Amino acid sequence: MQFAERLNNVETSAIRELFKLLGKPGIISFAGGFPDSALFDVAGIRAATEAALTEEPGAALQYGATEGYQPLREQIAAFMAGKGVSAVAPTDFVVTTGSQQALDLLGKTMISPGDKVIVEGPTFLATIQCFRLYGAEVISAPIDAQGVDTDALEKLIAEHQPKMVYLIPTFGNPSGATLSLERRKKVLELAVKYQTLVVEDDPYGDLYFDAAPPPSLLALSSEVPGSREWLAHCGSLSKVLSPGLRIGWLVAPDALRERAVMCKQFSDANTSTFAQATAAQYLKAGHMPATLAKVRAVYAERAQAMGAALRKELGDAVTFVAPQGGLFLWVKLTGARGQLQDANVLAKRAIDKGVAFVPGAPFFAQNPDMSSFRLSFATADVAKIQDGMARLGQALQG
Repeated sequence: MQFAERLNNVETSAIRELFKLLGKPGIISFAGGFPDSALFDVAGIRAATEAALTEEPGAALQYGATEGYQPLREQIAAFMAGKGVSAVAPTDFVVTTGSQQALDLLGKTMISPGDKVIVEGPTFLATIQCFRLYGAEVISAPIDAQGVDTDALEKLIAEHQPKMVYLIPTFGNPSGATLSLERRKKVLELAVKYQTLVVEDDPYGDLYFDAAPPPSLLALSSEVPGSREWLAHCGSLSKVLSPGLRIGWLVAPDALRERAVMCKQFSDANTSTFAQATAAQYLKAGHMPATLAKVRAVYAERAQAMGAALRKELGDAVTFVAPQGGLFLWVKLTGARGQLQDANVLAKRAIDKGVAFVPGAPFFAQNPDMSSFRLSFATADVAKIQDGMARLGQALQG
């Protein structure tokens, strides 16, 4: 068969390939980017499902509007208003099949072969793959503990004139970094100055451990005149409620939103109305604050335990910034005292010791950092985290 040439631009996900190695009995995995299924509010979701089938069974089980189930759009608007997002009406939201579909719709509507897109280095692997699938040249902007370096970003925008800039400003995947308030405003100013679309992906922003992070770019856009016209925002319930519902959303300028809806019609007609109705009833019932409080506390404990165990077991062989939220801890091998500095080599040794993680190189569109790797603390309890870090320490020693 002669397949589409666009498939030549992408490779199978390194993370999905790694999962094939995880069938070994007793292996401890810190590789996935999943929330802990033990924390899902099964009772609340069951009640929401029953309410959806009781109140509007016909609507819940029927085809729906491509833009989304109106009661859910209203609930999402209220949810976002609680996070400081003003002047966004329910009709401004397109409900998507997970935020991944929102990214795909942005690729379909914005990217022509040869267009340039700037992302963080490192960033969400699936975004790199998605944009490359549509023919983009993906360019990396450097980051530090405060998120993307906005001075470097401006230079890249001025040089490359990209179609889009894609950022995960809050508790990034894989970096865990959070963009500072000052830099957030600078990003919005750059969007207006260079008339460049900025895509804010925000699946983790509600998973903070202590103090809430700075307001989202969408919330701050009201303070930077003209920035809303150059901003797209992707949100999701996957990390805070359930990935299985596949509920995400896209907020974008009118012209972009209309074209995204058109492309979504071609893809799936509409996101599952049953899932949307269930999510709408869940939000309407007011369960989300308690659910968030629970998962925040659990993930905070696990993140702290992982950081402490990592320092104990690997010492100066690694460096990292303790995450303040999200699901990930981003680590770099220092090579101190002649120790191992290649995360790919460590990953192979780790599998032999019964522990798995994701090497960092695939998360870079350019110039991969071979010393880096990602650990997820979300799905392992404290005892398993401590055991896993001990095994990782053994792997480091060979």
